[in-house]
Amino acid sequence: MQPGIVEISEGHTEAAVPALQVLWPKYDAAEMTRIIDTVLRPNGYRLAGIIPEPGGPAACVMGFRLQHSLWLGKSLYIVDMATLPEFRGRGYAALILDWAKAEAERLDCKALHLDSAVGPERSSAHRVYMGKRYQIACHHFVHKLG
Repeated sequence: MQPGIVEISEGHTEAAVPALQVLWPKYDAAEMTRIIDTVLRPNGYRLAGIIPEPGGPAACVMGFRLQHSLWLGKSLYIVDMATLPEFRGRGYAALILDWAKAEAERLDCKALHLDSAVGPERSSAHRVYMGKRYQIACHHFVHKLG
């Protein structure tokens, strides 16, 4: 039986933190929870996850938001997506991407998109995206300040 996907609301953010720390290990749990609930959520960030055990951490989690642009119109942008190492290989990333597509369609979005880092350690994630018919549509450039 495949577990279901639930939206992780404010007050339950800590369920998403262990998986998100796989992506962003520089944050301790309290700081990550505070940033999500006080900075990201007020700007439209939402979380969805697969939680195999009630009250436990999300095995796979996705942070996302709606955005609008001249390029894509209204779109659902996947900001963060991670699976705890012990839950990899179970198809959870594919399931959560299917959920994101359905949510984007429900919200009348014209596109669904994400950024993913490059490098050999990202190849399994890229296979999942390509398998779900995501295309490499652009280069994303960053100019860090400070």
